[in-house]
Amino acid sequence: MDCTVRTGTESLWATLGGDPALVDRVEFGGVAGLLPARLPVMDLARAAVAVCGLAAVEHARVAGPVRVDDGAVATAFVSERHLRVDGRAPVTFAPLSRFWRAADGWVRTHANYPHHKAALLAALGAADSVEAVAEAIGGRKAVEVETAVYAAGGLAVALRTPAEWAAHEQGREVAARPLLTRSRTDEAAPRRRDGRPLRVLDLTRVIAGPVATRTLALLGADVLRIDPPGRPELPDQHADTDAGKRTAALDLDRPSDRRTFDELLDAADVLVTGYRPGSLERYGLERPGLVTARLSAWGDYGPWGGRRGFDSLVQVATGIAVEEGSPEEPGALPAQALDHGTGYLLAAAVLRSLTEQERDGGSRLVRLALAQTGHWLAHGLPRYAPERYLTESEGPLGRLRHAVSPVTYEGGPAGWSRPPGVAGADAPEWTTA
Repeated sequence: MDCTVRTGTESLWATLGGDPALVDRVEFGGVAGLLPARLPVMDLARAAVAVCGLAAVEHARVAGPVRVDDGAVATAFVSERHLRVDGRAPVTFAPLSRFWRAADGWVRTHANYPHHKAALLAALGAADSVEAVAEAIGGRKAVEVETAVYAAGGLAVALRTPAEWAAHEQGREVAARPLLTRSRTDEAAPRRRDGRPLRVLDLTRVIAGPVATRTLALLGADVLRIDPPGRPELPDQHADTDAGKRTAALDLDRPSDRRTFDELLDAADVLVTGYRPGSLERYGLERPGLVTARLSAWGDYGPWGGRRGFDSLVQVATGIAVEEGSPEEPGALPAQALDHGTGYLLAAAVLRSLTEQERDGGSRLVRLALAQTGHWLAHGLPRYAPERYLTESEGPLGRLRHAVSPVTYEGGPAGWSRPPGVAGADAPEWTTA
């Protein structure tokens, strides 16, 4: 297995504060060459699943080993594409969720949810058709579309290069922060469980948060997902990411539903949120002894801290779509890897926080963002760089740049004893000792 896999796992496990010795419990294997991309997507996927497994065996106090199979990992990271409901393939992106040519570049929109679609059309003043939206966007600059659609409550992002994102204020904020943060917020005792299953209150949507809570359900947690009555999860998203959970609808602005929710939260061990930063604060979600995990698209800081976002949009804003594209058009990762990777990281962070809380007490807060996972994918993992495996030498043919030999061993030669000479210029005889 490539050393970058173990390097990525060690890096993530260290970020989670885990015992370095536990990394030896991970066994990697399976089919190679899956999720091909210019960025090290498969390394991210393996490492995120590996640390989730490590956090699970640590919390459960079992010896392991943790087996990470590339085939299982790659399939899980595109689980929404493999889903079938009575033989029907899922709808992954609505017609208006796509790339569009703007007057000076490209824009990506997300309009899977009806209220986001309505906001997009209202901001553009366009009819509900691909042709009308294409015409409305084509006559405007990309950033103008981004600004107008977000102001209307919709989702649109202008395509940026990696350099443009690095210079952007939100990009600088993301780069200056760690991949994830875990903190102890008070000295409260952990919730008493008395042998009952872990209780997880799930206030997340789309993929990343639901993948995390689906994983916690797999590991034995009693997961209850709450959605607002008027905005249920998309049916195919629900079928793909809500295995092992129970789901309910509550309107937190209705007094009776709010009382029910408060009672649920009072008895929960873990709260996972995935809504736009700041949108749930008025409900007073803090509780002593609770482990809270907050997931966002862009982070809860900087000029974009209050913005909604999804994996596909984060790829576009951060330059990933440029790296994975061509001169003619932007591209995309082979999976919604920021969503899935962040989901497994979130589950791992919750489990590590529970392990530490059971030992030391204290309420705990975990924060993750898709943009920070994207930054780690682009800058935190080793990438194949041919220059590392090239060397130069002088000889009869001039100065050559050439590949080093892949045949190496302890005490073996570092390279060839002589460079190539002029073809046919040597005497037909053996060299003397």
